[in-house]
Amino acid sequence: MHEARYRATATLLPNGKVLVAGGNNGSAEVASAELYDPRTGTWHTTGSMHDGRSAATATLLPNGKVLVAGGFGDSDLLASAELYDPRTGTWHTTGSMHDARAEAAATRLENGEALVAGGLGDTGFLASAELYNPHTGRWHTTGSLHEGRSRETLTRLCNGKVLAAGGQGGSGNLASAELYSPRTGTWHTTGSMHEGRSDAVAALLDNCQVLTAGGSGATGFLASAELYSPRTGTWHTTGSMHEAREATTATLLDNGKVLVAGGHNDTGSLTSAELYNLRTGTWSITGSLHYPRNGATATLLPNRKVLVAGGQNQATAELYNPTWH
Repeated sequence: MHEARYRATATLLPNGKVLVAGGNNGSAEVASAELYDPRTGTWHTTGSMHDGRSAATATLLPNGKVLVAGGFGDSDLLASAELYDPRTGTWHTTGSMHDARAEAAATRLENGEALVAGGLGDTGFLASAELYNPHTGRWHTTGSLHEGRSRETLTRLCNGKVLAAGGQGGSGNLASAELYSPRTGTWHTTGSMHEGRSDAVAALLDNCQVLTAGGSGATGFLASAELYSPRTGTWHTTGSMHEAREATTATLLDNGKVLVAGGHNDTGSLTSAELYNLRTGTWSITGSLHYPRNGATATLLPNRKVLVAGGQNQATAELYNPTWH
C-alpha cells in the first residue's frame, strides 16, 4: 500500500477489487483510499474521502457503492458519512448519522439498509442504533441496544436477525449479547457468552453458528473461543487458540475453516496465524505473517486467497493461500 493504515476499512467491490480507506498512519487520521487489484497484484490510489477517519464502519450497498460512516477524526468523533462510487473512483458526502460514533459495528440487512450500532460517542458508550436507506441517503433511528457498547461484534445471521456480542461498556468487558429483528426494529437479549470480551472477532460459519474468538477480558488478552447457536440462543465453549490476541482478523475460507491472523497481546503485535476447524472444534497453527500486524484488514478474494493489509505502522500487504507471500 502507499500509506500505513491502522483500523482502516476494507471492502470487496463487485468488480473483484478491494477498497481500503482511511485509518491512522501513526500521526494523523487518513482520508486517502487505495484499490487492490488481485489480477495484477498491485495497489493504486483512488479518490480521497472528505474527512480523515479511523475506526469507522464500511458497508457495501446493493447498488455497488460503499458507505463509510463515523470514526475518529483529527480532533473529534465523526457523525459524517460518505459514499464511494467504484464507477467514478470518487467519494461524495451523504446524510450524517444522528450520533457521532467510532468503534461501532455495522452490517447490511436483507432489505439493503445498513445497520450501525453502538460505538464510542461524545457521552460515552452508545446504545443507539441507526439505519441508512440507500434510496433516500438518509439515516433514521431504530431500537436501541439494552447496553451501551463499543468494539463489539455484529453478525447478520442466516435467519436475517443480527447478533451483537460483547464489546466494552460502562461495566468493563461485556459478556452480554443481543439480537436485532429488522421486522420489528427492536433488540432483545439472548444468551450471554461465558467470558466478557471486547475487540474480539466473529465469523458466521457454514452451519449458521457464530464463532467468536479472542479479545480482551477481565484477566487480560484472551485465547478462548465460543460458538453461538441461533437455534437455542446459547453459547458453548470450543477449542482455544494457541495464542491470546485482540485486534486480530477473522476470515471464513471456502473450505469452511476460519483464518485468524495477527493482532496483539502482552508480547506486542503478532505475526502468528491459526485455523479453526468446526468439524473438530480445534485450532491448528498455520504459516506466520511476514510482518507483525495489529488492527489490520482481511478480505477473502474471488480467487480464494486472503488479503491482509496494513495495521499499526504497516503499509505492507500479504496474501494467504495457504502460506503467506
